[in-house]
Amino acid sequence: MSSLLLLLRNGSRTVPVIRGGRTATGALSGVHPVARRFIIDMSYSAHFMDFNGSSIPSSMKKLVVNKLSPDFREAVSTQTAAVPTPGDGDLLVRNRFVGINASDINYSAGRYDPSVKPPFDAGFEGIGEVVGLGLSASSSHTVGDTVAYFGSGAFAEYTVVPAKESVPVPAVKPEFLTLLVSGATAYIALKRLGDLAKGETVLVTAAAGGTGQFAVQFAKQAGCHVIGTCSSNEKAGFLKSIGCDRPINYTTEDLAKTLRKEYPQGIDVVYESVGGSVFELAVNSLANKGRLIVIGFISGYQTASGIPPFRGGTLPVKLLQKSASVRGFFLPHFLGDYREALGSMMQMYAKGKLVCEVDCGDLAQEGRFVGLESVFRAVDYMYAGKNLGKVVVEVAPPPVSNSGDRSPNAAGWRKVNRKQKVPMEEVYDICQDPGWVEDSAHPLRRPRVTHRTAVAEVVTTP
Repeated sequence: MSSLLLLLRNGSRTVPVIRGGRTATGALSGVHPVARRFIIDMSYSAHFMDFNGSSIPSSMKKLVVNKLSPDFREAVSTQTAAVPTPGDGDLLVRNRFVGINASDINYSAGRYDPSVKPPFDAGFEGIGEVVGLGLSASSSHTVGDTVAYFGSGAFAEYTVVPAKESVPVPAVKPEFLTLLVSGATAYIALKRLGDLAKGETVLVTAAAGGTGQFAVQFAKQAGCHVIGTCSSNEKAGFLKSIGCDRPINYTTEDLAKTLRKEYPQGIDVVYESVGGSVFELAVNSLANKGRLIVIGFISGYQTASGIPPFRGGTLPVKLLQKSASVRGFFLPHFLGDYREALGSMMQMYAKGKLVCEVDCGDLAQEGRFVGLESVFRAVDYMYAGKNLGKVVVEVAPPPVSNSGDRSPNAAGWRKVNRKQKVPMEEVYDICQDPGWVEDSAHPLRRPRVTHRTAVAEVVTTP
């Protein structure tokens, strides 16, 4: 009989696991084997899984697209499936939060890749803890790491993510989730296509939404005068709080008349995500050499075609007369800019220079979005225009162990020089070269904290 000794890293402990080989007649007399489920893929020379009270189940829930349709409830169903095993270079992530995007129904309608046929997994982005990983992935990650990711199959309790595509984060906070798609779209689109210049006028449609909130802030940081459209006075107040110079509640003000009256010279840059009549108005409102960036057209996504009505016969003339342009933006085409964008936004958030507003449905009629089944309500909520900020679903509560919460966000603190306690997110310097971080709130000049060090040094404060 042969045996294989696997050292399973579990927090600070190593647990020996013996796998017995097959024998024809070597069973011990009177000893009956007990059926059990191996949650380790024994085909690999070694594998790391979290046995410390994580209770990795044999099955999980996930959302699967079974029928192509722009009606998310019709296209998608909740299914039970085996918890996947990570490959050699993969992480098994227990999802804590997942993000809702307007494009979720474009995906369920099969509009991005017509060659992909149902069934396929739904969801684009998630954040959670690593509970298992392959041997190669263990060179850069460990069980207990907190990571975010942008990829398919996020609407599940557990997701396998290639380690090289994961984003280490200092804590499992939904605010970090807002940056993966919504924040990155605004950051890269305005930087690469907006050509923003100080003093220009920028119009952001759906400005209080998941990506609009970031477009407002980035345009303001560039020294621009920012106009933001929204559907309520509450959202208008939020827009003012993040620097929007002129919020326009289109339910109480006529948008076209307001723009003509207050901005007769036109708009230099438009960050547009609504489509239809709003897109037409944006084209008509462009200044000479104006740039209109199309990042979506949500008003048409729920229709059979996915495209809102548009009278475009005179578009070439209008653009020619003003030397203006319309520029499309699709995030997967700009992945070369992705890491720099995330790094910059993480630093801004850590320094208190970026607001990441999250809407977990606390004010929704049926309450907060908790559990995978809440994704359906969250999609409806967003398409009803009720959200303020990024819509996020809490898939599972934080894990609890007998030894206390040792996760990176246990109390949001880490040990530093002379036992001074400093909020961890204020010194996190993701995706950048090692160096020093200055923080006005904490004058102590301290070195960059790596994620692995941050995990090891987390303490719980009274």
